Amino acid sequence: MTVTTSSNVRVTGSPTSESARVLTPDALRFLAGLHREFGDRRVELLRRRADRWNALQSGDASLRFAAAGEGPAPEDWRVAAAPKDLDDRRVEITGPAERKMMINALNSGASVFMADLEDALSPTWQNVVEGQGALMDAVRRTLDFTSPEGKQYQLKKRLATLVVRPRGWHLDEAHVLFGGRPASASLVDFGLYFFHNVRETLGRGTGPYFYLPKLESHLEARLWNDVFNFAQDTVGIPRGTIRATVLVETIYAAFEMEEILYELRDHAAGLNAGRWDYLFSIIKAFRTRPDFVLPDRAQITMAVPFMRAYAQRLVQICHQHGAHAIGGMAAFVPSRRDKAVNELALKKVREDKERESGDGFDGTWVAHPDLVPVAREVFDRVLGDKPNQKGKLRDDVRTTPTQLLDVAIAGARITATGVRTNVDVALQYLDAWLRGTGAVAIHNLMEDAATAEISRSQLWQWITHRVAVDGSGTMSADVYRGVREEVVAELRQSAATDSRLDDAAALLDELVLGEWQEFLTVPGYKLLDGSS
Repeated sequence: MTVTTSSNVRVTGSPTSESARVLTPDALRFLAGLHREFGDRRVELLRRRADRWNALQSGDASLRFAAAGEGPAPEDWRVAAAPKDLDDRRVEITGPAERKMMINALNSGASVFMADLEDALSPTWQNVVEGQGALMDAVRRTLDFTSPEGKQYQLKKRLATLVVRPRGWHLDEAHVLFGGRPASASLVDFGLYFFHNVRETLGRGTGPYFYLPKLESHLEARLWNDVFNFAQDTVGIPRGTIRATVLVETIYAAFEMEEILYELRDHAAGLNAGRWDYLFSIIKAFRTRPDFVLPDRAQITMAVPFMRAYAQRLVQICHQHGAHAIGGMAAFVPSRRDKAVNELALKKVREDKERESGDGFDGTWVAHPDLVPVAREVFDRVLGDKPNQKGKLRDDVRTTPTQLLDVAIAGARITATGVRTNVDVALQYLDAWLRGTGAVAIHNLMEDAATAEISRSQLWQWITHRVAVDGSGTMSADVYRGVREEVVAELRQSAATDSRLDDAAALLDELVLGEWQEFLTVPGYKLLDGSS
């Protein structure tokens, strides 16, 4: 398929069943306008990311909070008031923009559903375009699905509020060319959803709502704010109609929470405290330093000191400025056969949500519909009939840069089990991702690209710093290769007929044994069918 518009946009991806209504000439002209206006700024901000890391590495800069006079001037500014359908966010469910999963999520009883075009969606061209078509149907409440076995899925009358997460600033969309160069995946995902659905959402009493991933500075938030203003002006709707929640999933963003909110204040809906991507970002930022080596990821809970400092500061900043603070993910997928596994996991989920609600979070994330009532029961106890707890200002919190950066965990270890788990989960996820599936249930947990990122980055970090593996000697490339060969052999016994396990192993080797890669999705994208 090659579609060329007068606006210098060319679509090179093969046609899908949704191409005709998603990739319309008007929609492509809208994308062209976004790229003309913001494409160069995006590239410059990505260059600044590299410059910032180089300065951090050389000792010419450090991570710190803005000094007096550097950040937002007055302390009494507030973000725009939340729309009615985005004010009560006590339980949010996430999942890919895939028809069956979207229907189940929208019907789940959650307050909000985040349809994920990023970490939970393998960005094959078909998934990108079909996902946009599914979102159009979801907005219009015509979304349905019939399984190969004939089971029918339809939307109920009462649905979760729909929020969309586009891909991050760092990613390209190779099937849309602007001026002969790959388009920004962020602008493609945002632009298509906004253009096709903005008036329909407003006509239904809701609006165009977004989650923004992987931000590393307030300047990147400013770029999004300018994109929003341009988009709203172009279609002739008031500025401030769009609402966006920022995922604070990089260590850089943790030091600029207030500045990020300020840049987006007319569009800001809140901040979200992630986990795996945040830890991955810490490894990435300080990968040359042995004092930032992290233990087995299973031991890095939200209850450890540096994660507690991050979470509590997020609540404090949000509530000081009238924004929602949304907690992290409960990724457990209930077992249909093992009640003991469920009981133990659900106990941990409740403890996690009780800690979040006690800290002042206004809502939380779950990955599976069966966890919605569990999380809702916890937040109902705290919120009652209030939509949120923004009045809990957390003036008692005094977070310092040292607290955010002191990653020491008492009694934590790196174990042979941790090494094997990282290899196993990374391989299983990459195999599924390369076959076009971005949300994968592995060992009773719903995993996405963030899990693969923390898994591969820990392996790289442990090899680079030759860490001691509890009871197994020193971590090395040879140790990794031995474990990887064993895991591949085991996985091959039950591999799908369309398995890409060999490609997954080769990609993992490149990520773990080669030069540092900023994001696995960049080299991985070249291996997706039809994406090279």
